[in-house]
Amino acid sequence: MFSGKTPKATFKSYLPPVQTDLKKSPQVTIKKLEAKLLPGEIVVNEVNFVRKCIGAGGSQDDLWGKLVCTNFKVSFVTHDSLPQQRFQCAHRLLGEYDVPLACVDQVITVNDAKGKRKILGSNKKLKFNPTELILYCKDFRIIRFRFDEAGPESAKKVCLAIGHYSHPADTQLLFGFEYVGTRFYSSSGERVNGIDPGGRLQTPLFDCSSDWDREIKRTGASEWRVCSINKDYLVSPSLPEFFVVPSSLADQDLKQYACYFSAQRVPLWCWNHPSGSALVRMSSITEPLQQRKLDQRICNAVMKSHPLRSDVHKVELENGLLPTIHDIQAALVKLRQFCVIEPFEESEDKWLSSVESSRWMEYVRVFLKQAVEVVYVLEWKQASVILQEEEDRDLSCVVASLVQVMCDPHCRSLVGFQGLVQKEWVMAGHRFLDRCNHLKRNDKEESPLFLLFLNCVWQLLEQHPTAFEFTEVYLSVLSDSMWLPVFSTFLFNCPQQRAEHSRDFALTKRISLGQEQALRFPPVWDWSQQFSLKDQALFNNPLYVGKSAPCVHNGTVRTYSHRRSKRVFSSTLRGVPSALRNGSLAEHDTLMRRSSLVSRLRTDSGLAREPQQETPAERFLRDWLSRPAEPNSLLLPQLLPSHLPLWRLHFLRWVPEARIPHGGPITAFHELSVLADEIETLQKRLRQYTGGSIPAPDGPGAEPSRMYFKAASSPQETAGAPDYLSSTFPFSPVGNLCRRSILGTPLSKILNGAKIWLSTETLANDSI
Repeated sequence: MFSGKTPKATFKSYLPPVQTDLKKSPQVTIKKLEAKLLPGEIVVNEVNFVRKCIGAGGSQDDLWGKLVCTNFKVSFVTHDSLPQQRFQCAHRLLGEYDVPLACVDQVITVNDAKGKRKILGSNKKLKFNPTELILYCKDFRIIRFRFDEAGPESAKKVCLAIGHYSHPADTQLLFGFEYVGTRFYSSSGERVNGIDPGGRLQTPLFDCSSDWDREIKRTGASEWRVCSINKDYLVSPSLPEFFVVPSSLADQDLKQYACYFSAQRVPLWCWNHPSGSALVRMSSITEPLQQRKLDQRICNAVMKSHPLRSDVHKVELENGLLPTIHDIQAALVKLRQFCVIEPFEESEDKWLSSVESSRWMEYVRVFLKQAVEVVYVLEWKQASVILQEEEDRDLSCVVASLVQVMCDPHCRSLVGFQGLVQKEWVMAGHRFLDRCNHLKRNDKEESPLFLLFLNCVWQLLEQHPTAFEFTEVYLSVLSDSMWLPVFSTFLFNCPQQRAEHSRDFALTKRISLGQEQALRFPPVWDWSQQFSLKDQALFNNPLYVGKSAPCVHNGTVRTYSHRRSKRVFSSTLRGVPSALRNGSLAEHDTLMRRSSLVSRLRTDSGLAREPQQETPAERFLRDWLSRPAEPNSLLLPQLLPSHLPLWRLHFLRWVPEARIPHGGPITAFHELSVLADEIETLQKRLRQYTGGSIPAPDGPGAEPSRMYFKAASSPQETAGAPDYLSSTFPFSPVGNLCRRSILGTPLSKILNGAKIWLSTETLANDSI
């Protein structure tokens, strides 16, 4: 019935045959998402299919990837790239989407379906599966992650890990110990990879007597000596092992007096004026019966160190004129609320008044004014000053540092400024561990004193742009480095704490230290740990006029030098009216500022004084402001609120609405850098010119340029502005901020004294 013959095929296929040999088919390789880890860094938890929110709402620009929690950072790894151009320089310790755990202020988990929110911390429990994670960062960033496609249990675990590891229970759990122990020490105790203690710029660390000796000679403090009574921290745990005291005070007397001072902190020498006046820091005397005797003894010793035996002025920093550490912290919380969480209002005046109500700018002005008054005594009255504070570890750090920045041009160079911070903050025992709240133990101890100091320095830089070797980018990066717990600079409360904890950690981990007594942490001044030489060029101010800034005069290459004199005045003003009183203008006066298109500034009548009420310090300031400018001399700030703007680059760098594409200060910086690079090239050719031959500027012996942006290499080329520049360069606001409309943060609850960003009461009611 059926034929066994196979029918002839009538269909012809024009497609190639299917390849059935799988071994011969090409393999499509998919690159696995992995976080880049530092020495000593381990992955604690991770979750895939996470969405990093770029915009305030749902956005097609959101990035997909893996969220990783390590013992150092929160890392988001993705194959995607943002459509925007490159905005920031490359960081050697952090990826583009990484956040150090020390920078995380609060960890908020959200469940959309249940309407639940909860703040996570150490050993906290989470009874719902999070659909969203919000990280509030201490550098003003707000970062959001969505878990819509991620596994609920994995998302919960990574959130709990971030909350736990961002609240270390002990100092030795900070990542810096694992990093230093793994990277810089081998099992035999020999240092590996090497540590340059002073960094490429050889910044003095003031951890040895020779650094103090050089500082004494540099300032001409002939009647002062290096004291070593605190060797092995036997006298005071918060003082360095070496410090400077009057030559007339014997070691035996200092040991005897130490028990009467708070925390056994005997008086410390800070700096000497060319006239012989000295700046000294001192803690309070705790024994009332010894108060008068010790005051007289210390003042006599300081007076004898002055060549003219001038009187000694004591300045009580806790007399109510300066804010407390709690006031400063509250001001920063309010400023953060207005700059980051609250949306920008259409009315600029309302936003400015809100920022003003935070009192942050008021505190900046108060500290600058206090420093000017100390400068008046040192410069005009040629008398020594003793700054006194309860423990001499907070307000005195700010005032003493500002005084030296105003008086000493060396402190306005990069190396000098870093040495100043090392001397007056790190070695003097400022509580960075507590004030930065690295352990999240006590919010009452947290206070942004160092950020306030950097903000004051920025005001001086803004008013005197040619007097500083560094830029505002350097100041912002230095502030951000506080949240990188791998440097000794901002990790401890005092040098003794660093030595004690590092010894204990080495003993626990069985790290052989060899001849060293403790782990040697790299200082933050070794910038090669964070940035390449190219990116470090962003720190260099193209307008700087100083000892290291050569110039060509009548065909001769010369350098500026600081002229020491008893009374030298400088200013960024010309033709200041006689009616100027402490930065205020009379009704009919006009004040022309450099680089200003405004011929008249707003008068602050509340700050104006009658002529008979003018204090000597204000008269000194007015007199100084009327003199010609000299960048390598004394610098004093304008104190009118109109002259003290908000530090936009630092506080508004993560706000997309505040960004100016292809504009802002970076545009001027680019143009100035190109001009400075052209000048440097011409100067190099002049220095290289010998016997009528000019070597090629780009030859083997050519010096590297100090500028980040360089001029065209040939006349045919044009050095146009890069297309990725914006007012936030080198920081990027994209993906680092979400708005209040998403969070629903009540403004009133934040301003009622709550430290946290979101209301604890609201979150407690919402959580299970």
